[in-house]
Amino acid sequence: MTTLTRSDLIIASLLVSFGLSTAGYFIGQTLYNSRVAINTADVKGLAERRVEADRAYWKVGYTVKGSDKNKIPDLYKQSEIDQQKIIALLIDSGFEATEVTPGIINYVNEEFRDDNQKLVDEKHLLIGSIEVETDKVKLVAQVRAKMNKLIAQGLDIKNNAPAYYFTKLNDIKPDMLKEATRNARTAANEFASNAGVTVGGIRSARQGGFTIRDVGEDYGDTEKIDKEVRVVTNITFYLTK
Repeated sequence: MTTLTRSDLIIASLLVSFGLSTAGYFIGQTLYNSRVAINTADVKGLAERRVEADRAYWKVGYTVKGSDKNKIPDLYKQSEIDQQKIIALLIDSGFEATEVTPGIINYVNEEFRDDNQKLVDEKHLLIGSIEVETDKVKLVAQVRAKMNKLIAQGLDIKNNAPAYYFTKLNDIKPDMLKEATRNARTAANEFASNAGVTVGGIRSARQGGFTIRDVGEDYGDTEKIDKEVRVVTNITFYLTK
């Protein structure tokens, strides 16, 4: 059996320490060189489109009221008459019957009492609605104005504001992403020109979300027919000398 002397152990320890420090140097130098070798530019590319809404949702409300509970059957008849007048106006104005959906008629009872909780008056209301879902988005505004004719006839109508939607985003996505990528490369070329290098391939790319806004608005996308679609891409390009 071989016995190691103190000097042998010291020499062995020095050799191990030297080997570890040397390996650490080469590993660190390799990582350093890798970082130095990767020259990149992070840029954003923007693409925008002006589009028009292709779908509209519009609800017209109507109310019939009375103070005599015994007259509720007559109120229902009047409510049905008002409903048919509104539907006739919508269809005569250019909407298809399949685009017009009458809703249910709700009954609401309102009671008015004095300080002693004695009933002093009451109202009976029949509240109905008619929904229009159409791709004739520009026709909606025109027909909304015609509702004034029915109001002049005594109908209690709630002419709600329509909601306009753009539903064909998938049709324009590919071209917008291409444009955003081109714009990103243009920005990278400008940066590279100033730095005296050349733009290479794409190292990584991140697509931002598409946003749809009413034109001229920071928030909201349902009040106007005209919309603005926007997307921003984040792309990292390689740079070469």
